[in-house]
Amino acid sequence: MIHVKAAPLNEEQLKRVLSGVKAGEIPWTEVHEQEVISSMMTHIGSLDAELRDDLIFSIFAQLIVEKNQLKAELMEEMMDLCLQDLLFKGIGEKGTDTVFTRAFTSLLMALLLYRDKEDDFLNATKVVEVKEAFLRYLSLEEDYRGYVKVKGWAHSMAHAADAVDELVRNEKTDRDAYPELFRALWSKALIYDHAYIHGEEERILTPIMEMLNRGLAITLVEGHMKELSFDWHEHKNSATMEQYLVFRNNAKAFLKSLYIQLDQNSPFDRLQRQVEVLLGK
Repeated sequence: MIHVKAAPLNEEQLKRVLSGVKAGEIPWTEVHEQEVISSMMTHIGSLDAELRDDLIFSIFAQLIVEKNQLKAELMEEMMDLCLQDLLFKGIGEKGTDTVFTRAFTSLLMALLLYRDKEDDFLNATKVVEVKEAFLRYLSLEEDYRGYVKVKGWAHSMAHAADAVDELVRNEKTDRDAYPELFRALWSKALIYDHAYIHGEEERILTPIMEMLNRGLAITLVEGHMKELSFDWHEHKNSATMEQYLVFRNNAKAFLKSLYIQLDQNSPFDRLQRQVEVLLGK
């Protein structure tokens, strides 16, 4: 059992160990796995960008995706800790440091979902639990910052979209879940209180395109585009000028990215024409 609240290693100790692992100086088989994994999860939202991005996430990617070195039971425990303790830490806060824990927990969950797609170690009930967690997370997350000066990447929406993309690619995710996931992502692409400037729209679009290719009803997307046309005018008439400009910036960036993606997928030319109309407005 991983005891995530009782980390045996502090950040400096963990950095030394992981630096050695990454450099190939310390074989993973020679570390105390439970101790190190526990510490990595405890410090997953560290304000030290080198530890958080270059070491913890990088080593997780290596262990889970590249080398498949963790046992299924351990990865199940890790997913449970993400769901129960980390994904919603400080949820609803804006401008605080808890966003780093939530955002990088999303990335870890994406890695675990990828490994489950390959090795099938999570049961169907757990995958549904993950889906429900991300629907809730997307409805509650309010910190949309991308790159934060000194502290590095937060990028909560991009990271959550990466996890949803892996969720969609998992065969245990029923197609009946696609409409809910689409609506949750769509709502986060078209916010008015934060201007996306770090490619968030492209990352949000990735799982949407995956769902379209896997059977998401085109009529659902068309319906949301029609609503967007109405919302565009509503925001112009009822929002402050700053809110309207932010909404317009986010909507246009998302639609341009969508147009490019649709251009590469011939079955969706009808949607592409609708995007052209919206961009023309």
